[in-house]
Amino acid sequence: MVNKLIKLIHREIAGIHQAAYILGIFALSSQLLGLFRDRLLAGFFGASRTLDIYYAAFRVPDFLFLTVASIVSLSVLLPFFVERLTDSPERAKLFLDRAFSAFFMIVIGLSVVAYFAMPYVVPYVFPGFQTGELDQVVSLSRLLLLSPILLGISNLFAAVTQAYQRFLLYAISPLLYNVGIIAGVLFLYPTFGITGVVYGVIAGAVLHAAVQVPFVVSKGFFPRFTLGWNVPDVRRVLFTSAPRRIALSINHIAIIFLLSIASLMAEGSIAIFQFSFNLQSVSLSIIGASYSVAAFPALTRLFSKGDMPTFLRQFTTAARHIVFWALPLTALFIVLRAQIVRTVLGSGRFDWADTRLTAAALAIFIVSLVFQALMLLFVRGYFAVGNTRTPFWINIFSGAVIVVSGFGLWYLFEASAVFRSALGGILRVSDLDGIAVLVLPLAYTLGFLVNGALLWFFFERDFGHRIQGVFSSFWQSLAGATLTGVTAYGVLQVLSTVFDLNTFIGIFLQGAIAGCVGASVGLGVLWSLGSRELAELYSSLSRRFGRKTNVVTAGAETLEN
Repeated sequence: MVNKLIKLIHREIAGIHQAAYILGIFALSSQLLGLFRDRLLAGFFGASRTLDIYYAAFRVPDFLFLTVASIVSLSVLLPFFVERLTDSPERAKLFLDRAFSAFFMIVIGLSVVAYFAMPYVVPYVFPGFQTGELDQVVSLSRLLLLSPILLGISNLFAAVTQAYQRFLLYAISPLLYNVGIIAGVLFLYPTFGITGVVYGVIAGAVLHAAVQVPFVVSKGFFPRFTLGWNVPDVRRVLFTSAPRRIALSINHIAIIFLLSIASLMAEGSIAIFQFSFNLQSVSLSIIGASYSVAAFPALTRLFSKGDMPTFLRQFTTAARHIVFWALPLTALFIVLRAQIVRTVLGSGRFDWADTRLTAAALAIFIVSLVFQALMLLFVRGYFAVGNTRTPFWINIFSGAVIVVSGFGLWYLFEASAVFRSALGGILRVSDLDGIAVLVLPLAYTLGFLVNGALLWFFFERDFGHRIQGVFSSFWQSLAGATLTGVTAYGVLQVLSTVFDLNTFIGIFLQGAIAGCVGASVGLGVLWSLGSRELAELYSSLSRRFGRKTNVVTAGAETLEN
């Protein structure tokens, strides 16, 4: 009996790992396309005012998406949909129709309001822009209002694909989104200018939704518009999603405040912030998003069955693996920051000064990688049990920390020569102009350090479960990360005399070899320390590719927590 229980638990855990690896592979592919997209934008425009305008144009539409479109967010819809699907497909279909109708009416109404309000809102959001620049932001923002509608519908489809565990379809969507943007840069920009790039964004949003349509139709869940809303159903969705909408709004408002400050700084500051943010998001998407998305359906099902011991066990396993991957990756990003930025973005008008500033901002962002990744898991853990209030209040508080820190650090930077010198000296950019932008990722990082720490504390309190297994993983991973970083730095110094660092291939090979050697040393350290995560990874991959392993032996250790 015990052996059967162990096998069952291990099979569930292996399923999460395999789903996470599938999502991780496609997230990596999507992020690589995203990096290619950013390389094209950097090469065409550099860290310029044109890119500042392009990125600024996303703020209001993104705010609309994160607030209104969260009505049909996967995290909110999936528990409701799974609950009704367990009862009957007809009940699930009726629920989906009502959710779609409510979303569509609300988002269309607010998009119309935003369209006409845009000329009055944008000047207050970006006070550093001149009149002609503001007109461009307004024009592009109006076009981008189509994105919340299309991506919201795609989220609705994702509830179906995730409920049936079709992770592949869900993972392909962001790939196609980036394909649309890249096509806009390559083929539409020469004719339409920066507006052509926005046309590519809209095309990508269409593809994001369209790829899921055949499966949704095949299951009979393609939504229909209906005026016969079931008020309790809609009210429950709106009530459940409200804290999430407000929490996401707070985070997005915090970023808008940071970009508002950036618009008052040197030209290209918004672009520097966005490029570095996108680069750190690669690792966040591969690790944090993959594990949290893969775990969410299983956590939802386990809670609906009342199996809290397995719920907490799987949550702890996902948390351990996030820490296991995030710490070494943090070390590599910090050490290889210049090589990463130059390899990804270093082309055309993106010069060495842009590279150094972006690399410095990336190093600051990546410090909070572990906390950002765990935050995604903690939030989904709360959503799986229907508790959206705790993440809501914590996000409000951490958003306030970001805003206050942003203004406070900017004031400190302008007022204190000591602080300016220390910030520039630590990151080796004291000789550059425009380093004031570095206070913005610093404020963001401080906010997420607070966010992650609070979520951890309240999760343990609310669930009555100490996530003890994560601490041993943390110290092992920290040891591996330290030796990974030290080794990579040493190899960088040696290879600086071997390769021509004025060429793309020279910088790429220097960074790639140093990273591989550092990662190999880190993995060797973790293996010698008896890392549970490496053992579980090996077991999961062996199962995936058909090799037989001793399930009881491989999984027994996971029962401790």
